[in-house]
Amino acid sequence: MVKIAKFGGSSVASAEQFQKIKKIIESDDSRRFVVVSAAGKRNKDDNKVTDLLYLCYAHIKYSVSCEGIFSMVEKRYREIKDSLSLDYDLNRDFAEIRSRLNKSVSIDYLVSRGEYLTARLMAEYLGFDFVDAKDIIRFRYDGQVDMEQTREAFSKEWEKHDRMVIPGFYGVMPDGEIKVFSRGGSDITGSIIANLIDARVYENWTDVSGILMADPGIVEHPRRIRRITYQELRELSYMGANVLHEEAIFPVKDKNIPINIRNTNEPENPGTVIIPHWGKDDHHLITGIAGKKGFTMVAVHKNHMAEEVGTVRKVLQAFEDYGISIEHIPSGIDSVSVVVSGEDVHAHLYDIIANIKSNCGPVMVKVYEHIALISTVGRNMAKTPGIAGRLFGALGEKDINVRMIAQGSNEINIVVGVDDEQFENAMKAIYNCFQDQ
Repeated sequence: MVKIAKFGGSSVASAEQFQKIKKIIESDDSRRFVVVSAAGKRNKDDNKVTDLLYLCYAHIKYSVSCEGIFSMVEKRYREIKDSLSLDYDLNRDFAEIRSRLNKSVSIDYLVSRGEYLTARLMAEYLGFDFVDAKDIIRFRYDGQVDMEQTREAFSKEWEKHDRMVIPGFYGVMPDGEIKVFSRGGSDITGSIIANLIDARVYENWTDVSGILMADPGIVEHPRRIRRITYQELRELSYMGANVLHEEAIFPVKDKNIPINIRNTNEPENPGTVIIPHWGKDDHHLITGIAGKKGFTMVAVHKNHMAEEVGTVRKVLQAFEDYGISIEHIPSGIDSVSVVVSGEDVHAHLYDIIANIKSNCGPVMVKVYEHIALISTVGRNMAKTPGIAGRLFGALGEKDINVRMIAQGSNEINIVVGVDDEQFENAMKAIYNCFQDQ
């Protein structure tokens, strides 16, 4: 059984990081497939190559020279090449990219070059074969990955190459044009390859030693999560825990392949293992806490709403008409509230309110802005009495007012809404309540 190892931007940011990767790969012969991101930041004041390439495109779009910015990209890769004494001909690739730096350049092509160049250098350094993502990852015209065609294309490459380095983040459309995933999409590339090779494990190497129980920017020294299920990670990722791209879960979930989040700078640390499900002897309560600010809640009250047919549908239709995605829909007997992203709804808020009042008859509408949502996630919450009581008790002790409560039908999480200004205190209160479980 083989492993796939995906290395993020910080892991490939410099020649020194390349050397760490080589030691990791050579320490385990089953690591035969490597996916890499574009070179990331070497320090907090540095730039990510992908950000520089997006900036190049913006300059080109507005007829401003991007030479200075592109030279920074070129310098990064030349430094890595020279420091590692590699032979790869970067001149050819940079000449090709420069020839396209005009208004006709595709943004997807341009920003994908970071991964492409990283993979080229990494392949030579590891002694692996380079396989371009455009020869493997196939998109349909609707922007979704065509797994059948991708599997067929990959099988042909696998017949020719036993050990591969593959650039992440992009693939190819049916017409041959490069297409990228959303930011962080190299995680998805690694997940797809893991699916195709039926990997024993998908190792995702980054600059943190696994997933933490809470945001370390809010909670001081939160505990590392040793094991977490796909479903729990999906809940935490959606609410802001962004160690792994949330879409990277699905390709490996189909094959029950575990994901191991590891730290390139601490390879001896076992990190966090993401697994399909826990056994019956698992008694772990709370897995993690995550949240985001900036939501808006639109509360609609109408007498005898519960006895009317179609009122809730009409309320939701008002948001759908403006393409607004809905986060939660807490409701009462004669009321329903709709929680949405404040940024998404801001420009259309008053039109939506007018639509609701026009289509739903005599209603009272109130808007509550600057709401933060916090999701407390745990696979055994449904089987353990008193969890909600402890959570709300912890918030009450800190005088934190709960504006909204929601719980999924699977009872794997409890979501509370608080004022943005109380977000950090609420996160700390919940974490301190459950950290010693």
